[in-house]
Amino acid sequence: MTALLAISCGGRVNVSGTVDSLPEIFPDYRDVTVPENIAPLDFSYSGTGKCVLTANGKTIRSRKGGLFVFKKSLWRKWMKEGSVQMTLIVKQNGSWVSYKPFNINVSRDRIDPWFSYRLIPPGYQGWQEMGIYQRNLENYTQEAILSNDLTGGNCMNCHTFRAGDPSKMVFHARATFGGTVVVNNGEVEKLNTKTDSTISALVYPYWHPSGDYVAFSVNKTFQSFHNHDENRIEVYDLASDVVVYNVKTHQIAWSPLTKSEDYFETFPTFSPDGKWLYFCSAKAVPEMPKDYKEVRYGLYRVAFNPEDMTFGDDLELVYDAPAEGYSVSFPRISPDGRFLCFTRHGYGNFSIWHKDSDLWLVDLTDLSVRPMAGVNSEDVDSFHTWSADGKWLVFSSRRDDGLYTKPYFTHVDPDGNATKPFLLPQKNPKEYYKKLMKSYNLPAFTTGKVTVGKRKLVNVLRNSSGTDVTVR
Repeated sequence: MTALLAISCGGRVNVSGTVDSLPEIFPDYRDVTVPENIAPLDFSYSGTGKCVLTANGKTIRSRKGGLFVFKKSLWRKWMKEGSVQMTLIVKQNGSWVSYKPFNINVSRDRIDPWFSYRLIPPGYQGWQEMGIYQRNLENYTQEAILSNDLTGGNCMNCHTFRAGDPSKMVFHARATFGGTVVVNNGEVEKLNTKTDSTISALVYPYWHPSGDYVAFSVNKTFQSFHNHDENRIEVYDLASDVVVYNVKTHQIAWSPLTKSEDYFETFPTFSPDGKWLYFCSAKAVPEMPKDYKEVRYGLYRVAFNPEDMTFGDDLELVYDAPAEGYSVSFPRISPDGRFLCFTRHGYGNFSIWHKDSDLWLVDLTDLSVRPMAGVNSEDVDSFHTWSADGKWLVFSSRRDDGLYTKPYFTHVDPDGNATKPFLLPQKNPKEYYKKLMKSYNLPAFTTGKVTVGKRKLVNVLRNSSGTDVTVR
C-alpha cells in the first residue's frame, strides 16, 4: 500500500504500510453508535508518535498528546451523512502506516438534550465539595443546578425528575439546612419527611407519571469500608420500607406488602401507566452487618390505584434473583412499558461499588430475563436512566479505572438490543477525566434545561422551616 495524503499547512503524508488492528484511542469511540445531535466526540490516540486522521475524506492533524478535535460545523456535517469512517495514520520508525478503519455510526433517534448528575468525591465519607449539575449533550456546557458551597457544605442527594421533565424535580439536603426539596412547575417547597410511623426520613425517590405522587424508600442505612475486599465500600440497610407521598396533600401511605419488619423493601419505581409499583425486597437476616453478604433482593410489584392512593392485595414476584444466587437493585422501566432494566450483582442492594454489577433486562411481556449484551464491562456498571422516548440509556460505570464512575450512553432498539456504549464527550477528554477527582453520580436525562434558580433553592433551604409530612 502506498498513498499520498495532503494535510493542513501544506504538508504531505506518504502512507507506506498498514497495521492489522484497530488503534488504541481514549475514549474508546471505535464502532459506537451516537445520536445525530450529540456534541463532537473528540478523542486522543493512546500511542506515541505523530499521527493524522482521515474521516469521510477529510484529513486532520492531531494536536499535542495525540488529541483530535473536530470543528462543530464539520461534525454536524458528518452527523447528517449518517456515519463517519475514520482511519488513524501513525509515523512509526520513520514511516507512516495506517491502522484498520473504524466507524462512528449515527442514529436518527435524537437524544434528550440535557442530563443531570451529582459530582462527588468517590469515598462517601466527606461531602465538602459537591453539587447537582446539568450538562447540555449537544455541546459541552455544564452548569450547577445547586452546589453545596451555597448551603453550608451540606450533602445533597437523590435528585430525580418526573419522566425527564425538568420542571418536576425532587432532591434531599442532609445535615445543615436539611429537608427534601420538591420543585413543581417553578414552585419550590421544603419538606420535613420523618414521621413517628416511619423508620427514617424519605430516601430513594421515583415520580408517578401523573406528577401527583412520589414513591420513596425509608432506610436505616450504614456504611462499611474495606481494606482487603475488592468492593471497597459497602452500604447496607438494617431496615427499610417503601411508601408513597402525595404531592398535593403532603401525606404518605403504604401497603403491608411494602412495609414489613421481616423484609427489607427499597428502590421503588412506578410503571409508565402508573398502575404498578415495583420495588426490591429481601428477607431480613438474623444479624447485620455480620450477615450482609447473605442479603439478596428480588424484584416485586404491587398494584397501585392513583385515583385514591390505594394498593392491591397481592404481591407479585417479577424476578426471583435470590433463587439464582443474585440480588437486584435500581429497577427502571422503559417509557413504552416493555423492558425493565435493573442492576444484578451478588448480594446486597447498593451495587455502585460491586465489581460484579451488570445491567440486565426483564421483558415485561413474558418476564424473561437477560443481560444487556455488549453493554457490561469487567468492572461496576450500575445506576441507569431511560431517555424520554426509551431509545437511549445512560448508566454509570467504573470500567475506566475502577474508582471513579463516569456516564456512558447506549442506544436500545425496540427488541432491547443495545449498542456499544460511549463515554460522555468532553473537550480534550483524556486530560479532563485524568484531572477530575470526582464521580458522576445518578445520571438522569431531562428533556430540557432545569431553570429554577439557585437563589430560589438556597432561599428555601436556608429560610423555610419546612412542611411536615403526615401519615394518611
